[in-house]
Formats: sequence, structure tokens, C-alpha cells
Amino acid sequence: MPHPNEAQAAFQRLLTIMDELREKCPWDREQTAETLRKLTIEETYELADAIDQGDWNELKKELGDLFLHLVFYSKLGAERGAFDVADVLHGVCEKLIRRHPHIYGDIEAKDSQAVKANWEAIKLKEKGTGRSSVLEGVPKALPALVKAYRMQEKVQGVGFDWPNAEGVWAKVEEELHEMRTAPDAASESMELGDVLFALVNYAKHRGLDPEHSLAMSNAKFVRRFQAMEEMLSAEGRTPVGVDLVAWEVLWQRVKATEREDGR
Repeated sequence: MPHPNEAQAAFQRLLTIMDELREKCPWDREQTAETLRKLTIEETYELADAIDQGDWNELKKELGDLFLHLVFYSKLGAERGAFDVADVLHGVCEKLIRRHPHIYGDIEAKDSQAVKANWEAIKLKEKGTGRSSVLEGVPKALPALVKAYRMQEKVQGVGFDWPNAEGVWAKVEEELHEMRTAPDAASESMELGDVLFALVNYAKHRGLDPEHSLAMSNAKFVRRFQAMEEMLSAEGRTPVGVDLVAWEVLWQRVKATEREDGR
């Protein structure tokens, strides 16, 4: 761990560089919160890639990029007289203290579920009469799979959920049946959404991250398909015109190779 003074000096260095860039660099001077938005989203996904790959060196780099964006938004806020970086940091510190009464107050929380329940109850109280729904804090722009998980986490925090994974799995099977017996394409599409929603809840109950699980399956598919392409190339062939039977043979060859490699 760095000495506190070293961390403070490094953060102050970033703040100073941000001031200099905003004053002297033509590109940085032109940026607004709106122009930075898409870049911040991209940086967040790059951070997620580093996490998925378990690459801590890359993770360090991506965290630096996100720090820059957070400081940039704080600089823009200061220029508008809305807030500065100190306001941002004090704000999150105060929120953490308020929402952890089991640490900074006299509330008892024996496990993480109790912590989550307290968090959601305190958050709802903080919003006052302006925002009365537990779900209003879920960003509308979240990818659907992540959004489903976050919504289910939030309602679980106030007790709206199945008591165990078995009940959720029964719901998955019920939704699968409704999808398979849907009378038309529109109904089938809606039922598919219900199946996915129920599967996300099952994953939550099992302590699994459905987004991570799907990402791993995507990566596995890419790896296997590209391995099949390499096999075809070694035979002087291309993927064009390969029939399903041949694809299945290649797929099984790739899986067998992975088993031999211990993957």
C-alpha cells in the first residue's frame, strides 16, 4: 500500500495536469460532458475486459483512464460552478457513512443480505417524496441482462423475491413452457424475455453473475469457432459452403482438443 501522502500527491498531480490540459490543449478545451459520455462508456467496457481476462496490469491502466474521466467531469462541474472534485469526494464519503449504519451507527447487520436491505431502505428514505420507487435508481441505459440483475437485487433488498433457488427454477420451467406454447411470434418474443428474466433471478440465487457467465460462453464460442476456421484453413478450405454435418465434426474435434489440453 502506498503511503497516504504518496496517494494524495499522485491525485493532486492528476488534478494539476487536468487543469493544464483544459487550459492549453485544443482538444481538451472542446470537450463537454456530452462528448465525454461515449468515451467513458468505452473505457468502462475496456475495464470490464481487463477484469474478465484477469489482467491486473491492464486493469491498472484502465483504472487510470477512468480516473481521468472522473476528474474531467469534476473539472467541468467546477467551471460551471456546480461542484468541484472535493464536493464529489465528500459526497460519496458522506453517503457511504449514512448507508453503513452497522459500521458508523448502532444498527446491527449479521450478513450481506441485511446490509443490502439497510442500503435500499436508507436510499429510498434519502430520495424523499420525489422518488418513491426502489427501482427508480436503476439506470435506463443499462444493458438488459445487467438491468434485470440490478432490478432483482433491489427488490430482493425489500423482501420481494423467492425464498430459495428451487422456487425460482420452477418459475424458469413455467416460463419455458409458456414460450414453447406461445401462439404467435410476438407472444413468443415476450415469453423469451420472461425466461431470460427468470434465469437471471436463478443465477442471482445461486450466487452467479449471468453477465459474466454469458461473457465466458461468448469467449468460448469465439475460441472454438476460430479453431474450426484454422482447421479448415489447414485443409485449404474456407468456411463458405461447409455443411452442418461437417461443422459438427469440426466442433467435436475442437472440443476433444480442448479436453486434451485440460480446458
